[in-house]
Amino acid sequence: MSIFVTRPIPEQGLAVLRQAGLPLRVRAQDSPISAGELREGLQGCRGLLCMLTDRVGPELLRSPALEVVSNLAVGVDNIHLDAAREAGVVVTNTPGVLTDATADLAMALLLAAARRVVEGDALVRSGGFDGWGPLTMVGADLCGQVLGIVGPGRIGAAVARRAEAFGMRVVVAARSPHPEVGPLLPLDDLLAQADFVSLHCPLTPLTHHLLDARRLALMKPSAILVNTARGPVVDEQALARALQAGRLAGAALDVYEQEPRVHPELLRLPQVVLAPHSGSATRRTRQTMARMAAEGLVAVLQGRPPLHRVI
Repeated sequence: MSIFVTRPIPEQGLAVLRQAGLPLRVRAQDSPISAGELREGLQGCRGLLCMLTDRVGPELLRSPALEVVSNLAVGVDNIHLDAAREAGVVVTNTPGVLTDATADLAMALLLAAARRVVEGDALVRSGGFDGWGPLTMVGADLCGQVLGIVGPGRIGAAVARRAEAFGMRVVVAARSPHPEVGPLLPLDDLLAQADFVSLHCPLTPLTHHLLDARRLALMKPSAILVNTARGPVVDEQALARALQAGRLAGAALDVYEQEPRVHPELLRLPQVVLAPHSGSATRRTRQTMARMAAEGLVAVLQGRPPLHRVI
């Protein structure tokens, strides 16, 4: 076997792999793969097409035949890059294509939390809606409010453009200025000023629990946090406590610290909007991601440089 795919992917990607004429096995189960299954599936493989939920550690990367790991995602924090570099394994990803889809979801989550859409839906479905009232489901305005973007890469910049169309003022926290977004503020200052905070930074040792109890305490009690980046960027226990104590008005999350597990206290809070890691979940985006991941893998196995090489 030359290529192992850890779960079913859109046909556009499979077509690229089949056309390459290389032996191929696609795991049939549409669910996260276990460590044992992944180890077994990699035996004798030159190429691995994996998902962001698949942990590809040093032991797997030392598989004798392995030449390339193609991640069907932008982030590669699920792959031990130092071990891949040491083993001479090429790593590719799928950048750029999911920018607009993820930015759209970030704005959808922001709007849902601000206007209490999920709470209102639950009220109507439960039979509790007894007509319009001046105090019923009062939420937060967007126009004229400050949106703080943490980590303004492609997706953060796309969210900024959308927010400006709603009349929001955008401020940014990052290690360096972004040509499309500004002004640049220290993170603590941004958290203190923003009415909404949207996270778009990668997960690294430096960003793990970037928003901890101390930083969450800097935010306005009326503020709303949106996370479409990576779950461990936020200390979920500290977030739950801040929300329970009324030190934060709400949160909208697409990613989780112990994904797919969600902190049980967050599940109980009506002011929290929860999505199932669906930032890139549009038909066109997922189809294009699958094709890009397959093309990157095939390029390496055919001796060509891949377009989106990480290492």
